[in-house]
Amino acid sequence: MGFIYETRLSDSPFVETITQGRTEGNGVAIRPAECHWHMVLVRYEGRTQLVVAGPLTTSGIVPYVAGAEILWLKLKLGTFMSHLPATKFTDTEVILPNAASQSFWLKGAAWSFPDFENMDTFVAQLAREDVLVRDSVVTATLENQAPDISPRTLRHRFLRATGLTQGQIRLVERAQQAARLLQQGISILDRLAACVP
Repeated sequence: MGFIYETRLSDSPFVETITQGRTEGNGVAIRPAECHWHMVLVRYEGRTQLVVAGPLTTSGIVPYVAGAEILWLKLKLGTFMSHLPATKFTDTEVILPNAASQSFWLKGAAWSFPDFENMDTFVAQLAREDVLVRDSVVTATLENQAPDISPRTLRHRFLRATGLTQGQIRLVERAQQAARLLQQGISILDRLAACVP
């Protein structure tokens, strides 16, 4: 069995993807390295928890059990939580404390747990309250429109927003691309040979 899920894109400038799913059996999954911040809502046996995960610099094994419902928000690179230092959240996951059965605490306020349909509204509320912010310099640089600032300042902005350097992000993205090619049955050597003139 495993994990049954659906993913959708978002119009939000803060969100990469929104995924919902459920586990249909017990097992383990390989989790790749990941540059993005995530918010993951897990419902299991009547309990709900919201997990905030920073960037993950290595792959790992994630165990799962049957009967869990999962709602997964993947934030765009350059989007982060203003009150949580990204450099301290690298390779870290934190379970946010519940405020009540249908809410959790974040930045000193109680928030209702979102669902798949209202996730964009939830993100917009977080942005209005400056819980979620986006670094325009990081965004522009990732879109090959680097602003005219010193390399040191740019490095600082990347570390503050992502917890990673540009080099670390490129390395993780290359590894993810290689994994996608392998999943499609394309040999890495064949791909390299196609790129050589």
